[in-house]
Order: sequence, then C-alpha cells, then structure tokens
Amino acid sequence: MAALAAGIGAGVTVALNHHGAGSAGGISSSDVPGPGNNAAGSGSSSAPLSRAAAAKVADKVKPGLVDITSTLKYNSETAEGTGMIISSSGLVLTNNHVIDGATVVQAALVAPGDNSTATYSAQVVGYDATDDVALLQLRNASGLPTENFGNSSQVSLGTPVVALGNAEGRGGATPATGIINALNRSIQASDQGSNTTEDLNHMLQTDARIQQGDSGGALANNAGQVIGMITAANTSASGQFGSSGGTLGYAIPINSALAIARQIASGQRSATVYIGLPGFLGVEVAMSSSPDPQQQAADEAQGGSGDPAAPAGGSSCQATNQQAGLPAHIAPASSGALVLGVLCGTPASSQGLAPGDVILSVEGQTITTPDSLTNATTLYHPGDVVSVAWESVGGVKHTSSMVLAPGPAR
Repeated sequence: MAALAAGIGAGVTVALNHHGAGSAGGISSSDVPGPGNNAAGSGSSSAPLSRAAAAKVADKVKPGLVDITSTLKYNSETAEGTGMIISSSGLVLTNNHVIDGATVVQAALVAPGDNSTATYSAQVVGYDATDDVALLQLRNASGLPTENFGNSSQVSLGTPVVALGNAEGRGGATPATGIINALNRSIQASDQGSNTTEDLNHMLQTDARIQQGDSGGALANNAGQVIGMITAANTSASGQFGSSGGTLGYAIPINSALAIARQIASGQRSATVYIGLPGFLGVEVAMSSSPDPQQQAADEAQGGSGDPAAPAGGSSCQATNQQAGLPAHIAPASSGALVLGVLCGTPASSQGLAPGDVILSVEGQTITTPDSLTNATTLYHPGDVVSVAWESVGGVKHTSSMVLAPGPAR
C-alpha cells in the first residue's frame, strides 16, 4: 500500500552526520508513560462519532497537542507538523519526517492555558527514522497538560476515532472523524519534500480524512484516549494528497510509538534509534556505492543531478543543499568520497573543501566510498574535533582538524 507522509515541506540535507550517545540532561525512560487500558465502550461500533461527540473528544485531546514548525536552513524552507505532549516537563512525541532536515524546531501549544507560554523552542532528544518516531524536549517548559494514552493492542475493527492535527499547516487542531477499518497494515510512505520512502508496518488504518500537517498528531478513541500517532495517508488517482473520496489514513500504534520514545529517553542507541542531533561536516556526497570518484559523479548524473556546472577548487560554497551541478573537475584520487557541494558556514567550508575534492580519511580511517564516510563519523559528536584528509582538484593532499557542528536532524 503506497501512501504519502502527512507532513508539509519536509526536506533532506545531504550532508555527513553521526549519531551520538547519551540522553538529554534530566530525561529518563520514566518520563515516558506507558499505554493505559481503553475505556469501556470505546471499541467497535462501525459508525463515526457525531459532531457533538467528536467535539467532546477534541476538547480532551487538544490541550496535549502542539503545532510544530521545523526550519530547514539548508533547504531554505520550513516543514509543518504536529506533536503530542507526553510529560508535564515538555517531552513531545512526533514523527521523524516532521523534523527531518531541521536546524531549528519550534512548538506552539494548540490550547495554551492562561499561565502558559504559547510557543517553545524544542531540542531533538532523538529519533528513529526507520519507524518514523522522534522525541523532542520543549525548552523551559513545566506544568504542561499531557495526552491520555489508550492501548493500541486493544483496538478492534470498527472503533470510532477522531484524528487531530495541524491540517494543511493552518495551526490549531482540525478534527476528522472515522473508524478503524483495518489493523496491522504495511505501507510505503513517501515524503514528497525529502523524496524518501519508508516501509512502515503494523499500522492502524482509518477512513478519517488525514491531511498534510497532521503528521505526529493524535488518533483518539471516543473517550479521548490516544491510540495512534498520525503518520500518512493515501493519494487519489490524480496524485492529490488526502482526496475526499475513499481516503485512507495511517497511524503508528501508540504502544509502539511510546516504546520507541522510552528507548530514546533512556539514551539507548540501536541500529535504528539515534540519540541527539548528528555531528555535521557540511559536505554533500554522491548516492553511490562505487569507490571510484569518477564513477560516483557518473552515478549522480544518471540519478538526475544535471550537467556539470558546479565550481571546482578554491573555497566555493553554497547556502542550501540545492546542488548547482556536478563538479567540472574531480581530484585524481583513485578512491574516496567525492564532494559534490560544500555548505557555507560549516566546518568543511571553513577549512577550504570545495566541489570536486575527494575525502580520503577521517581520524586515520580510510574512506573508500561515500557510505564509508558516513560510517566513519558514527562515533563522533557535535563539538568533537576530527582529522579529515582530502585531495583537491589539483592533486594536492590536505589534512585539517575540524570541529563538528550540530547538524540537521535526520
């Protein structure tokens, strides 16, 4: 089943990253609640809620929702989504694709109280890109209302639901009613902004109308208990997102989302769970498995990057990751990671790397392909000093120490 991720404007920054270890200060797994039991009478009825009943559910759910705005500095755009408050101290659960590529994340309370701040800056505690879950910490937050969580394993077909999220980025939380019409669905969710596709399993399926911006929002039962995190919706034959006829929406079961959030909060890194923001070198590399830099350029051209046009040599850099074209000249290295672009204001730019250069090693570890460059940085954190060796277009070899910057969320 193909679907579109329900976020607005998320993009990807093609830059080197690493995934650190250790949780954010003061956060522990005990801060993440577990699922509760679903209220009696919240199960199968096979009929959507009335407008009045849906309004009552919305009144219960809205105080625990935030509208998320992610600034993607290196994409010159923003992404809109939704999050759910899971602790009074401001832990927020959302989709990874809502923050993918973000350099700044802000969250606004959907229903701020009289004594609460309406908008907070948010720290990325960690994320699981494979399962599309992210955990944020609102800075200087306290005493916030939290969502009431049900148990997704107790959900049955026909359960009436209300979907609430930042639909179309309008702000607030727009409710949509429907029922659970399938369980345990596997989908391929495509994020139009980042041109990525993720395989998601065990999803709840609903006929409630899911729109862009709803990602990370709440799928709640008739008792106002959150049973799923909104993630994606299908498209019509014309390719329009969330068409009014026959729309299907998908939500990550809340039990699964909370379990991943608990692992992130505990600082337990795994093959899929990453803690904190990535370290950032600031180069763009080819999506190629070849060790030959010339072949990497050819693979990139075949992938549609365009004709050779990028400057080579010197200290040329670009403000965004919208690559101008392939390097006109490439360093004569026989293997390594070909630099397609260098982002301005990054460690790589400050040390003079340029399009066409080939990175040879990081901290003495030989780089043979673009992937090996990414793998070589997995042990390092923002602020770490790493030694990077590269060969320039003129065949001159350089070595420089670089302080990794905090990178965009991945």
